Amino acid sequence: MDYSEFLEKKRIIDKASGLSSVPDLNPMLFDFQRDIVQWALKRGRAAIFADCGMGKTAMQLEWARHIPGNVLIVAPLAVSAQTIREAEKFHAEKIIYSADGSVPSRISITNYERMEHFNPDNYTGIVLDESSILKSYTGKYRTDLIERFGNVQYRLACTATPAPNDFMELGNHAEFLGAMKRTEMLSMFFVHDGGDTSQWRVKGHAEEEFWKWVCSWAVMIRKPSDLGYDDGKFILPPLEMEQITVHSEEPTDGMLFAMEAQTLQERQGARRVTIEDRAKACADIVNATSEQCLVWCDLNDESAMLTRLIPGAVEVKGSDSEEHKERSLLGFSRGDIRVMVTKGKIAGFGMNFQSCHNVFFVGLSDSYELFYQAIRRCWRFGQNSTVKCYVITSDIEGAVVKNIQRKEEDAKRMAEMMVSNMHEINAENIRGLERTRSEYATRDDSGENWRMMLGDCVERIKELPDDSVHFSVFSPPFASLYTYSNSDRDMGNSKDEAEFARHFQFLVKELYRVIKPGRLVSFHCMNLPTTKTHHGYIGLVDFRGDLIRAFEAEGFIYHSEAVIWKDPVTAMQRTKAIGLLHKQLVKDSAMSRQGVPDYLVTMKKPGENTEPIEGELDHYSGDGNFISTGRLSIDLWQIYASPVWMDINPSDTLQYRSARDEKDERHICPLQLQVIHRALQLWSNPGDVVLSPFAGIASEGYESIKLGRKFIGIELKPSYYAQAVKNLAAIENHVENEMLDFGDKEDDDE
Repeated sequence: MDYSEFLEKKRIIDKASGLSSVPDLNPMLFDFQRDIVQWALKRGRAAIFADCGMGKTAMQLEWARHIPGNVLIVAPLAVSAQTIREAEKFHAEKIIYSADGSVPSRISITNYERMEHFNPDNYTGIVLDESSILKSYTGKYRTDLIERFGNVQYRLACTATPAPNDFMELGNHAEFLGAMKRTEMLSMFFVHDGGDTSQWRVKGHAEEEFWKWVCSWAVMIRKPSDLGYDDGKFILPPLEMEQITVHSEEPTDGMLFAMEAQTLQERQGARRVTIEDRAKACADIVNATSEQCLVWCDLNDESAMLTRLIPGAVEVKGSDSEEHKERSLLGFSRGDIRVMVTKGKIAGFGMNFQSCHNVFFVGLSDSYELFYQAIRRCWRFGQNSTVKCYVITSDIEGAVVKNIQRKEEDAKRMAEMMVSNMHEINAENIRGLERTRSEYATRDDSGENWRMMLGDCVERIKELPDDSVHFSVFSPPFASLYTYSNSDRDMGNSKDEAEFARHFQFLVKELYRVIKPGRLVSFHCMNLPTTKTHHGYIGLVDFRGDLIRAFEAEGFIYHSEAVIWKDPVTAMQRTKAIGLLHKQLVKDSAMSRQGVPDYLVTMKKPGENTEPIEGELDHYSGDGNFISTGRLSIDLWQIYASPVWMDINPSDTLQYRSARDEKDERHICPLQLQVIHRALQLWSNPGDVVLSPFAGIASEGYESIKLGRKFIGIELKPSYYAQAVKNLAAIENHVENEMLDFGDKEDDDE
């Protein structure tokens, strides 16, 4: 595989694998639904994130109708029967309900509880209705769905709430669709903040590429205008919220007085002692009207109490037979039942209850998704009346309503961010609109003793002649740990360590070509900590060893290495790494570890060195007061020959803040000048050509010019390149004082 083929394969956009041509679609579809279905059919494996009432059922039915072979639709309980009824109204292909898949039909539908009975080999297409069931990484059905249907050619996932809590939850949908593994997504696009927050967030430079990638397999729409269509009939009616608070004198379990609950356990206790009061408050309103009412509970006792207090109310609980559940839910959807009492876990997903516009919450859990989905059974497109929603709580339940409201605001912000970030790309995908793209560019700048090359190091190093470089020193991207740019050419944009290794190998091959026989390459690196979320375990990746083996594979000889000491206390304070925390030592020292040092590893190209290196050890470079006298100081040699360099000042770097752009992560930190200085003293002569394929802001060039070497640097990122040119021009003109920065070091390398 050549380099261009590798880059094409590396591209993170999940390519279409669906129908090459789409026949005419059902004329009953709205224009936006038709275009989404057409896109999804061409995609082959797609997700439709459409708000409640946007016609997900119609879209998935039409998608299934055009998929060749047998298609299985998996849906929540009772939604199956509703989907069959919708298919009849929609004039879609007949759908057969199946409990075990023993007799596959063209389009079958079943419930999530029964999918284990189905052989995926019997189907070419799979549809997940209410696919938010995938959202939890540790959920009951997630892994089974991904593994069971991983080889099905055509896959469609549909939900209104793909990531109600965190953008990371999108990784589960991506993995189900075969777009990317969740762990790979974390490597490519997310960074762990560490510290007290312990949150994963999208990397600064990865934001654009992340949403571009999501839009390669998903469409997000809350209303037609999100994709540039007329909203028309898709305008929600008013929603009137009313909170009713009942007063309680009853103390919760273990309490002497009635006090506001603080913990989850206390809130649950408060709900139990106020069941009767809350149920009576609800029953008074329901019994005073003849209109249809939907009552949501959280506890079985709440449901039982309400059923006793409301004449004619139909209770639907988890222990009921599937036949009773289905009969009751469908009866309520048709308007045959005036009052239904149930839980969000039972009927909160997928059902259409537009005939009802009175909604009651007599019990609230802490799940905003359940609350949102439950409301949207009635408050959805197609509802013609103002929806009245009553939230009935007690004064001792604590901040349960405020907690839901906070989560609602968080979810709303997330949805708005998803729509706004996906709008332009989705419009392009769905409607064929144009959007601008940045292009890869190259440039050259030079001085008397230096040359900088903007561009991809794998490609630009090919411009250098064979056996033309005396020494190379650099710090490569640390696999997928950091993202420096949004370019696929950036080695930091790798989905895992293996992809980085394949990318890096192209460079090592060229380094072997340009380095003179018998001369050296030194690279700075560290071993990489793992995370439980990303890797499944807490430990270390032998990144140093991987790099050594990459060089050995091309013919280099493992020459030597120096360990660069780093203060573990500083690392603990900065990263809050669990293995460095004293409390972990007390809790379970099996998880405790040493700090992760830096390494300067040196590799040698075989052959005779025709220009012996004189060993320019006439001055000390380190964090101390030692001053050598004499060109070949034995004292200085003993310090440099130490396998552990304890005297490197971690803040001895070039000024780099002016090279940062607004999306740069805090990890940006040039290689310490003292490390570069020592390497140049040991393994190069004055007048030698020194190469850095990852020049950054040209720290290696700065020291090379200062020590009388010639420098060639290659850098992919324009902002770094611009600062590198300034730094090299300044040092060549003997302007040093403005370039050094001994202030706040912002590395984030653990």
